[in-house]
Amino acid sequence: MKNLFILIIGLVLISCNQTNKENQNQTDTRFTFSTWIHADKTFDKTVWKNRFKHFRELGISEVLVGGNHEHLADIVALATNFKIKIHAWMWTLNRPNDTIANKHPEWYAVNRNGQNSLEYRAYVDYYQWLSPFHPEAREYIKNNVRKLAKIKGLASIHLDYVRYVDVILGADLQPQYNLIQSTEMPEYDFGYHPIAREGFKKLFDKDPMELEHPELSTEWRQYRLNAITTLVNELVEIAHSENQKMTAAVFPFPEMARQMVRQAWNNWNLDAAYPMLYQNFYRENINWIGFATEQGVRDVNFPIIAGLYSPGLREPADLEKAIRLAKEKGAKGISIFSADDLTEEQQAVFIKLKTELLNL
Repeated sequence: MKNLFILIIGLVLISCNQTNKENQNQTDTRFTFSTWIHADKTFDKTVWKNRFKHFRELGISEVLVGGNHEHLADIVALATNFKIKIHAWMWTLNRPNDTIANKHPEWYAVNRNGQNSLEYRAYVDYYQWLSPFHPEAREYIKNNVRKLAKIKGLASIHLDYVRYVDVILGADLQPQYNLIQSTEMPEYDFGYHPIAREGFKKLFDKDPMELEHPELSTEWRQYRLNAITTLVNELVEIAHSENQKMTAAVFPFPEMARQMVRQAWNNWNLDAAYPMLYQNFYRENINWIGFATEQGVRDVNFPIIAGLYSPGLREPADLEKAIRLAKEKGAKGISIFSADDLTEEQQAVFIKLKTELLNL
């Protein structure tokens, strides 16, 4: 009788497991269109209604809203009428003109030359990066997530700029700054905050600043990667404690992200990642979007939403190919930057594919 009871329990567990897998597979077949957009300083209900109506015509059902979050609750409430989900798009470590952070220069990232990111702004003026090593900076970022987590109805809190300054720019971006980055140049190599150096020295009896080639130290690179990873996973815990999902915009695939911006997103406990597959930044062809998508899907156990850059896909045929490749290689959707800037020809591609790929 005991053996019969055990057998019945086993069959029930197998059945439940199979049901869960079937439900997961059903969810996995859903493909979505989404977009990153910026919110205005004021909330105009009519403007947002027209915006959402237009997005639905394109098949876009998820919108990542950045900029002013003061009216996010109103945006979420309005979006439900159009069956659109809203994500809170948050700039994480790059905090340009942050009036609170600006009062604490010691919070900011430091490069290999010893320059503070608040005072030395690599590439562009809005690059003002906090250090993931400073405990008060980390707490400040956590508080930003806690505030967003209180907003009801969000599809996710969406992290962006959760990395270091680009130590290597994309090949097509370097000429814009009169650069040839064949090596990791010290002014763009960040993560040398005094707290980071002290912790590394305590662990390895070496100050990374005193290494002949710190950029070649695998331990020093991993040490910096870990600082970002632990921060992200702590933010995920905060979001999940409030029943909010956590997603992130990331560099194209984990190995590339590690090299270019010290970002090991395959170690993050995300609910989904949005790799920014802006092929024109790297002088790559459309097929590269498929390659990068496939690599990301292989490297993680959470959904991938392929980020596409509308100015780099001006030809309708290229845009259509990119969307089809993303789906073919395992992405659960695409996110365009930005639907506000699509040409009529690009909009026609979305309208065409929403019937075929979204069953709308």
